[in-house]
Amino acid sequence: MMYKSIDEINERIRDGSVRVATAEEMPDIVEELGTAGALKEVDVVTTGTFGAMCSSGAFFNFGHPELPIRMEKMYLNGVEAHAGVAAVDCYLGATQESETLHSDYGGAHVIEDFISGKSVELEARAKGTDCYPRKTITNEFTLDELNQAIMVNPRNSYQCYSAATNMGSRPIKTYMGYLLPGHRNITYSGAGCLSPLPNDPTYSVIGSGTPLFIGGANGIVIGEGTQHSPGAGFGTLMTTGNMKEMSTDFVRAATMTGYGVTMYLGIGIPIPLLNEDIVKQTAVRDEDLVTEIVDYGTPSRDRPVIRKVTYAELKSGSVEIDGEEVRTSPVSSFKKAREVAAELGRRIENGTFLMGLATRPINAVKRNRPMAEKGNTVYVSELMETKFVTITGQESVKEAAKRLLVGETNHLPVIDSENRVIGIVTTYDVSKAFANDEQDLSVAEIMTRNVITISPDSPVDFAARALQKHNIGSLVVVDKNRRVLGLLNSYDLGDLVGRRG
Repeated sequence: MMYKSIDEINERIRDGSVRVATAEEMPDIVEELGTAGALKEVDVVTTGTFGAMCSSGAFFNFGHPELPIRMEKMYLNGVEAHAGVAAVDCYLGATQESETLHSDYGGAHVIEDFISGKSVELEARAKGTDCYPRKTITNEFTLDELNQAIMVNPRNSYQCYSAATNMGSRPIKTYMGYLLPGHRNITYSGAGCLSPLPNDPTYSVIGSGTPLFIGGANGIVIGEGTQHSPGAGFGTLMTTGNMKEMSTDFVRAATMTGYGVTMYLGIGIPIPLLNEDIVKQTAVRDEDLVTEIVDYGTPSRDRPVIRKVTYAELKSGSVEIDGEEVRTSPVSSFKKAREVAAELGRRIENGTFLMGLATRPINAVKRNRPMAEKGNTVYVSELMETKFVTITGQESVKEAAKRLLVGETNHLPVIDSENRVIGIVTTYDVSKAFANDEQDLSVAEIMTRNVITISPDSPVDFAARALQKHNIGSLVVVDKNRRVLGLLNSYDLGDLVGRRG
């Protein structure tokens, strides 16, 4: 088997003979030449992604004024920054919102203003000490006037991200955009086969110290990102770069309506082709990359999974759910991701970006743990009724009436052949059908299709809010695949309140 070294590739970068391809081009190259031929033909594969990366921010150092101050409360253009990192340093989170403008302006906007050359106002307060006697300061700075402006992002560049839809009965505003009720649209994020981590899922070359392109600057990977969960297909990276080298072409502030401030960031990582195994990994296509469409209409950490889907399907513009074609749209930019990969390639070919080996590997199999809530939290699984009656959409309204009587219930989940909920029928629906002499209709013709569901692992407080918000008397409890597990009725919560009292 043929091998290359980082030193060989860097020598080719220096003498101008390096051969670069994008991750989007590699599948066809490997298909035509095979892995051995592709290894001979290509030295470096460039990747790129450009999307909302909320878990981002920057450290700033302002220097000491003539009368020293240890800043304890700090604001940049009215956005609070964390001042608990020595006297004249701070960390500004991208999603921190303005005290006065709220979600219209936040940390990401301050970062973009700095990078674009604008002046930013600093306001700071302190209690005053013998060595730091000053209590207040107001000043203005441009990026060039700061000693350091270092972007340090706890979590960037997800390996993949779940697509979002809304099975509920009302529209919702999320960090995945505006989701219409009744799964009438699907949003997704990520560049698919062009993204960095899908091209190195085993972390063969990506690790601590790996060089990367970040926001227009040459930066490095610090290590695994927060919520890093590659064992579940959701790896992340912690990244850093010098803001003074960045460009607003690749760093942009944004506001997600109803959610808040975020920051769009371009990240690209070069994959040096050291052996055929790495070549095989970079031959990944959108058809090979699978994620999940989840129901954001369920206010729970473990949202129900509607179905598996490939990035090829998501990028096609529509995906089928329950026999219906549902339109898809990205909340990230594939066009900008291509620009990131292309710019990274130009820097490598121009000799201004060298390869580097990771100084420490990143765990490629670990799984992120959810929060272990302590205390007396009561969960839906503890109160839900597990003895329940269901019906299919093909059965008649007459049969629904019988089931409601036998089950001594007011709510009848409608299921498909795999026990997945597709609707719900109530005693009111059935009574109305009989009153209109429509008892021979099928259940599917009278059922409510936008079913409000909940996970068994959800706290009952979530359930209470859902019942109140939607003005309903029962929630269908489902698993990740929307299979019915039980019912939670409003009177079950009433019993709980009575016991607590």
